[in-house]
Amino acid sequence: MLEFYYRELLNFLAHKVRDRDTAADLTQESFARAYAAEQSGTRIRDPRALLYKIARNLLTDTYRRSDARGTPDERVVEPDDEAGPATLQPDAILESRQRFEAIADIVDSLPPRCREAFILVKFDGLSHADAAARMGIAVKTLEMQVQIALKACWTRLDALDGRAGPDGLTGQPTSRARRSRSEK
Repeated sequence: MLEFYYRELLNFLAHKVRDRDTAADLTQESFARAYAAEQSGTRIRDPRALLYKIARNLLTDTYRRSDARGTPDERVVEPDDEAGPATLQPDAILESRQRFEAIADIVDSLPPRCREAFILVKFDGLSHADAAARMGIAVKTLEMQVQIALKACWTRLDALDGRAGPDGLTGQPTSRARRSRSEK
């Protein structure tokens, strides 16, 4: 089970120490310590969290040793407060969850045909022509329904990001809207 996280941990450490060989050594030591904990009978509920905790401690030890010698190793970056990739930090997870819930609420509140068109195109991955055929409507009608849904989603995300006006609308297409329109 621990092996699943090898490449992820190696990449994380390589980013932190800026040297692939040092990162490989720290990754290997992290796994050795995690396996030792497992062999001693310690129940490991979250192997990934254990590996990152060990790796973080090893980073701290490595930094302290290089600092204590008075010859800081340029490859070793001073450890920060993050125990893993930024996308897995609690506030990033919370923000992502809030954004997901906001979009889910918007999709749930769409009119039925608009919601169906949006889900077929954006979630099921159907082309506009295939989705229109499945719904029995013209492609232009489907595109209009998808645009209505996208505008509602963008408006909600802009409100979450603090870019909305006093009425909750931006009034201007966001860069996401412009990018989506140019992708057609």
